[in-house]
Amino acid sequence: MAQMQLTLQPRLQAIADLVPQGSRIADVGTDHGYLPIYLLQRNRISCAIATDIRPGPLEHGKRTAREWGREHQISFRLCDGLAEVSPQEVDTVVIAGMGGETIAAILDAVPWCHEKELLLQPMSRAEFLRPWLAAHHYRILEEQLVLDKGHIYPILRATGGQMDPPSPGERYYGFSKVECPLFRDYLQDWCRRLQLASDGLRNTREPGARLYALEEALRALKEKEGTL
Repeated sequence: MAQMQLTLQPRLQAIADLVPQGSRIADVGTDHGYLPIYLLQRNRISCAIATDIRPGPLEHGKRTAREWGREHQISFRLCDGLAEVSPQEVDTVVIAGMGGETIAAILDAVPWCHEKELLLQPMSRAEFLRPWLAAHHYRILEEQLVLDKGHIYPILRATGGQMDPPSPGERYYGFSKVECPLFRDYLQDWCRRLQLASDGLRNTREPGARLYALEEALRALKEKEGTL
């Protein structure tokens, strides 16, 4: 009888599909530990380091690894981001399930990430993360969108290098291919959100530069929408 294998929700599955064959991964904020277990079961990775800043989720991850017989292939470490991981141990870093500003702070603390393959999945503030990467000598190699539980999430594959700063529109709609079935919905969702934010600021006494930036981005998004 074939051994049972773990299945993943769409968001984690999309990340797993981008992990290079034979990688040694660091899964930051691993929580249940599902991603490294899935990849080990399918011989996609040789080993994994799973980190979490909270003891509870890390213990949960350890229990899950034991249940699936993978506890000897995953090193669980209680730390902030990659603080207890050395560059010699990994070649692919996954940071998923947290805000874009938190992801940026984790990368900022470990300059050796410039030498690694990065898979970044911001749950929010992707519009902050994209320009931050460009300003801190990272380049986005590709971007994908995934629908999970009614929400569309971006996944960025990046590494060290140079890229032009994202345009006002690219900050929000990103770099996924317009042929992606989710791109139009992602773009239209951002149009709605920016319109609401712009309307709210316009009714204040001193809208200022923030309103100008929002309206500039909104114009860029509507222009992009018009090309689809």
